[in-house]
Amino acid sequence: MATVECRGIRKTYGALEVMRDFDLKVDDHEFVVFLGPSGCGKSTMLRMIAGLEEISGGDLVIGGQRMNDRDPGDRGIAMVFQNYALYPHMSVRENITFGLERAGIGKAAIEERLAPVVDALGLGIYLARKPTELSGGQQQRVAIARAMIKTPEVFLFDEPLSNLDAKLRGSLRVEIARLHRDLKTTSVYVTHDQLEAMTLADRIVLMKDGRIEQMGTPEEIYQAPATVFAAGFIGTPNMNFLPLEMADGVLSDDLVRFQAPSGIRAGAVTVGIRPGAFRVSDQAQAFRGTVERNEFHGETRLVSLRNDRHEINIAVPASSVLRLGEVVGVDVEARDLHVFDPATGKRLN
Repeated sequence: MATVECRGIRKTYGALEVMRDFDLKVDDHEFVVFLGPSGCGKSTMLRMIAGLEEISGGDLVIGGQRMNDRDPGDRGIAMVFQNYALYPHMSVRENITFGLERAGIGKAAIEERLAPVVDALGLGIYLARKPTELSGGQQQRVAIARAMIKTPEVFLFDEPLSNLDAKLRGSLRVEIARLHRDLKTTSVYVTHDQLEAMTLADRIVLMKDGRIEQMGTPEEIYQAPATVFAAGFIGTPNMNFLPLEMADGVLSDDLVRFQAPSGIRAGAVTVGIRPGAFRVSDQAQAFRGTVERNEFHGETRLVSLRNDRHEINIAVPASSVLRLGEVVGVDVEARDLHVFDPATGKRLN
């Protein structure tokens, strides 16, 4: 397999710069996920790696070789797209093997490659069927098989599960993770779905406005988001943000009062708190608010508390009895507070 290196990659459309100074090294056998909202540049970056978009500046290096001017077929990559792009008039077998046949590979060699791919993806009973006879999940497995049989050095996935329902997304996510482990491939995966990113990635590259906002393992980005954007994008339910003042070791305003983490200077700050960090207590004074919403989420409830200035969401066990209109107090430990500079959005603790 191979490493993928992006060295100062830029992408422009005329005077519009959509990607700037993109620096990243994907290690051999690593599974990296490009995560971000629509328009952040994640698919554009993937397409530049694939050779489907021209690189305006910088260098793309795969397996130690510069690839800027190489054709897609000469880069040692295989790509799985959001739409399955299967030939409807061909059988599943023909769809999987078509690329190898065009490359002039003999029938015996194709059959030798086909068997383990079909077995890995459970497609054996579907080989004679046409794509229209398959479910969405089965069609996407055929698309993955078509990429796998090429034995590429790098797999690229462009939102491959976004057209599937939630149950199919979950099962195919497990299959993709297993295939990555079994094949020991180098993989780059694009998604806007944080659950896919958190469960698949060795490392997440969180993107915003054509640049990298934060890189790290799922645990690193969740536990220590580097910016307000990262904190708000990662995590379900969403993080709460409160504009407060830091003074004398306390983060507060007229209605909220939290003990501050160490190392925070006096002044205005933005405090982020995940819903699950709050503890309900009759004696709690850090935040008190009226229950305005109580949503049952299975094992937990998402409860909205409002006072005269702020509204927060807290996650509590499903067995908790919090009634609409009830005034509830909550506390939170200083170690569970994420403190950001309101001007730059950068983390302070």
